[in-house]
Amino acid sequence: MTVNPITTGRIQSAIALASSKTGVDFDYLLGQAKLESGLNANAKAGTSSASGLYQFIEQSWLSVVKKHGAEHGMAWAANSIGQSSSGRLSVGDAGTKAAILALRNDPNAASLMAAEYASDNKASLEGTLNRPASGTDLYMAHFMGLGGATKFLKTMQANPQASGAALFPAAARANHNVFYDSNNQPRTLSAIYDRFADKLGGAAAGASATATPTNFASQALDMDGSTVITGSNESADDALAWATTAMGKFTGRTTQTAASILRPTPDTARLAYMMLARLGG
Repeated sequence: MTVNPITTGRIQSAIALASSKTGVDFDYLLGQAKLESGLNANAKAGTSSASGLYQFIEQSWLSVVKKHGAEHGMAWAANSIGQSSSGRLSVGDAGTKAAILALRNDPNAASLMAAEYASDNKASLEGTLNRPASGTDLYMAHFMGLGGATKFLKTMQANPQASGAALFPAAARANHNVFYDSNNQPRTLSAIYDRFADKLGGAAAGASATATPTNFASQALDMDGSTVITGSNESADDALAWATTAMGKFTGRTTQTAASILRPTPDTARLAYMMLARLGG
């Protein structure tokens, strides 16, 4: 699927904003999005619940939103997510759950949560591996989960020629082209890792070549291709008027004052979050 250049520019702007807010490397986030979805914010997997720019499955998305959503104007979502004694996350209201999962298709929300997820994984991996975590390490954690990536990387340190399929048989069955070469021979852990490194680096380089500076405010009300989640019977026009007023108040204000003006209330957050996030509120 070909992504509209204007839409691609907006996605790159969202990733740049997430990088600046969290300190996670822009090229890593851009490369990951290119690999996961081809920079298509509406991408959906055919074989799992994965959706959006970074292809979060439901449980991973609920987990990162519960942990970091409130930091980025999504307290309404974070506070709606509960956790059972077994650790499974859920949302009691079906409409609210749908709204939270739909945020995976919002480039701003997806980029921010992907950056926070990467930051959490980086801290954990570095503590376990006793070395700096690379972009490839972080991508492995996104692809395999933190536990799987930790097992993969620790085993690779000790025995880089070990078979990936033997270590992760279930993952190998679901991702044959990752764990086996074109001759159907199992790849070593080192070969799998190098393959991910090459793909991540190539994706970041290719995507960066088309990136251009963007004025976030000028795109704040550009809703082409976006999904607006309605709240308490508000219309899209209501949200547009509310955001336009807020945007007018934003002009000439300090960052601290603007953040206070633009922070969504519980009644408007689901409807206006997508537009306001682009303003950095």
